[in-house]
Amino acid sequence: MPLQFIAPSIRVSSCCYLTFCPLLARSAFLTQPTFRFTSSNTPLRGSLLRNSLPSLAMDNVGASPIGATPFDRDEVTQEKYASMSKLLLQFTEIPNVDKAWTCKSKIGESSQAMFLISQPNLLANKKRQSILTSHILKTSSDSVSFHWAPFPIEMTGVSAMVPSPSGLKTLIIRNTEGDSPTHIEIWDQAGVEREFAIPRSIHGSIFSDGWFQGISWNSSETIIAYVAEEPDQVKPKFSGFGYKKDDKKEKDLGTWNCQGEWEEDWGETYAGKRKPSLFVIDICSGEVCTVEGISRDLSVGQVVWTPSSVGQQHLVFVGWSSGARKLGIKYCYNRPCALYAVEAPTFGKTTSGEKMLLTNLTPSISSAFFPHFSPDGKFLIFVSAKCSVDSGAHSATDSLHKLEWPSDGKFDGCLKISDVVPAVMFPEEEDSFPGLYSSKFLTKPWLSDGHTIVISSIWGSVQTIISVNTLSGQVSRISPLSSNSSWDILALDGDNIIAVSSSLTDIPKIKYGSLIGKEYKWNWLDVASPVPRCSEKVLSTLAALESTIFKIPVRNVSENLTEGGRLPFEAIYVSPKSSKRDSSDPLVVILHGGPHSVSLASFSKSSAFLASLGYSLLIVNYRGSLGFGEEALQSLPGNVGSQDVEDVLGAIDFAIDKGLADPSKVAVVGGSHGGFLTTHLIGQAPEKFTAAVARNPVCNLALMLGTTDIPDWCFFETYGKDGKTHFTEAPSADHLALLHSKSPISHISKVKTPTLLLLGAQDLRVPVSNGIQYARALKEKGVESKVIVFPKDIHSIDRPQSDFESFLNIGLWFKKYCS
Repeated sequence: MPLQFIAPSIRVSSCCYLTFCPLLARSAFLTQPTFRFTSSNTPLRGSLLRNSLPSLAMDNVGASPIGATPFDRDEVTQEKYASMSKLLLQFTEIPNVDKAWTCKSKIGESSQAMFLISQPNLLANKKRQSILTSHILKTSSDSVSFHWAPFPIEMTGVSAMVPSPSGLKTLIIRNTEGDSPTHIEIWDQAGVEREFAIPRSIHGSIFSDGWFQGISWNSSETIIAYVAEEPDQVKPKFSGFGYKKDDKKEKDLGTWNCQGEWEEDWGETYAGKRKPSLFVIDICSGEVCTVEGISRDLSVGQVVWTPSSVGQQHLVFVGWSSGARKLGIKYCYNRPCALYAVEAPTFGKTTSGEKMLLTNLTPSISSAFFPHFSPDGKFLIFVSAKCSVDSGAHSATDSLHKLEWPSDGKFDGCLKISDVVPAVMFPEEEDSFPGLYSSKFLTKPWLSDGHTIVISSIWGSVQTIISVNTLSGQVSRISPLSSNSSWDILALDGDNIIAVSSSLTDIPKIKYGSLIGKEYKWNWLDVASPVPRCSEKVLSTLAALESTIFKIPVRNVSENLTEGGRLPFEAIYVSPKSSKRDSSDPLVVILHGGPHSVSLASFSKSSAFLASLGYSLLIVNYRGSLGFGEEALQSLPGNVGSQDVEDVLGAIDFAIDKGLADPSKVAVVGGSHGGFLTTHLIGQAPEKFTAAVARNPVCNLALMLGTTDIPDWCFFETYGKDGKTHFTEAPSADHLALLHSKSPISHISKVKTPTLLLLGAQDLRVPVSNGIQYARALKEKGVESKVIVFPKDIHSIDRPQSDFESFLNIGLWFKKYCS
């Protein structure tokens, strides 16, 4: 269910986030008042280390939730917290490189790049973002130099930044809270060119979340299309004399608005947000128009302009129909969606009064998103999660398709759709292409030949950079084949690639890939850069570690398993280097959520922190994970709580048999579905684990069914392929009995393992009641346990202070019970 844990994860399905999982789990221009020069290694004050943290704690068997520090105030305990806090802080403050943009420089063959850098601001409890610029000079295929600006520029209050196609302008979005207007700023090289305040009567906040987000410049860079919340509906108003008729001439004194009819939202991360709707703004006049013709039941996102053609230009966007109910959509790729085209508004001209025609471009396929036009405008490519929609899996193997675009811009009859990269059932050979798993696309993913795109995709337990020839369908792995690191593309610089590479034992490093010849061979160069950076303590700790990806044979192979379901799964093992390895080192087993997500062999601050405490790590990508083909993924639904449990136990035994773990010192941690697995394991194998931690775990599917934003997930993972047929909002007694039998709560009587539960009180995906019920059951059985509830956190528990306190307590819990 969408949520994952610790090891970096991608494409969290419905029950996943963080690098836990669905259930956890697919520029330097700011207003002057917000400019602030900042060193990316600004220290935090040591007083934070001893401050009590704002959570609610229920400690041990007999305690009640109280607003207090999660530890006793004796000197020894405080020193442990202070020491471990100081170490965790060194990992926490490592910055991330999130995005990059490039444009051609006016000087020779050089180019300019902007990098978006993020770093948690613990004192403010927010994410700090900044822009760092660089001048790129490429002298040959074997040499490139980046000339960096002396300091990054902090982006205060910026929700989104989108450079124009030419790179000469940049759009800055500043969403505000309450009734304040949304600010749109247009920047050029001299500063702010124009600024507009859009009142709530026109629309609410502009979506910048990467799901509904759609911000697109037209080719002439005069109009911008974007997705924002529709304006608030007018509600009845009352005064001390009863109902008050709307009279704008009167002042609103002594009145109040009724609540009005309740409207469903799209669940986790979208609580209270209104329907995503499509707007355009003329950046010369500031005039904003609602795009007409879109049916009321469609929520829109990912808008792009059609190629310039004779006549009226159109907008292409992704539309999700709400149907009978809006189920949670974040990380849920199984929500049907299609590409639509609608006529773009024309500013300065009166309309004829005719209704705008809305055209469904992809009626023959159940899912279509990430639309991108080819450079010549002759075709449109898009990704489909058809495997997810048709099966019910919240995330599954993607496919890539191409739609021939009419040269005259008219949509007469059905447009031809062809497969470019079909879904892969299973890898034909060991380490061969397992299928497409991509959770993002660059705005400009095309090489200069006009038909090759470059994207990042999951390949087993690593993320790779691949090229796809959209004419032939050929897929090529272009990040180094020998690398156990993960690679993520940041931007294209002409036909060259700016990427970031990392592993569980190496912090992210910026790389530059140069294209050699016409055979698409790539030469990867290291880039000296000021970010990311870390302390000498972190560097020395990581230098003493090594990681290996093991292939784990499937135990107890069933006759009903498909060929892909019989293939080995993977586990990533992190430990001190062989010369320093001590077989008595405790082993921490890390489990991602989803369950259809993946833990990647890329840098994870939380995993590195645990390894720095002296633990070896076993990060298990059990069958059902992304990156191993569709058959392996579909082998899990209907078998949760058994097949995934057996895979994890098999991976642990594999490590023990190789002498890599002490069977008396094994701990387990997971979030969302990883928490489901964690609590299943301590119930089904109670002698195996000395300590356990679960973040927002699924402990009782029957209880979760009536409170989650994704009740269909409960049915699908319980019933498998028949889950869509059985799904109902009014479950029968038989339904509830089966859901309970698949749940960890059914094994509660056997649990002995000391267990820490970390819960987000605002979680809509796995509501807090699931964890609280399990904690109370542990208390009733006399099992040592501790609960920390974060009052303002959702499923991911990723607010900086909450994330910090979570992993601090995880480290202390394991130190207490698994040393």
